[in-house]
Amino acid sequence: MKEITSSMAGTVFNVITEVGQSVTAGQTLLVLESMKMEIPVESTEAGEVVEIKVNIGDFVNEGDILVVLK
Repeated sequence: MKEITSSMAGTVFNVITEVGQSVTAGQTLLVLESMKMEIPVESTEAGEVVEIKVNIGDFVNEGDILVVLK
């Protein structure tokens, strides 16, 4: 399992992926909003999304787990 974590504190603005979806390295999984900027969170490797740990509107801190890949 590979955990995709937040690189900064912010609010989940949009969740683009869904559980069961195959993703490629560099593919945008979700978008965070911080200081009125939208920051895409990309997959670091190819895999299948097995869990999305956040919802739109959730506040996350740096290092929080956002998505789990298999």
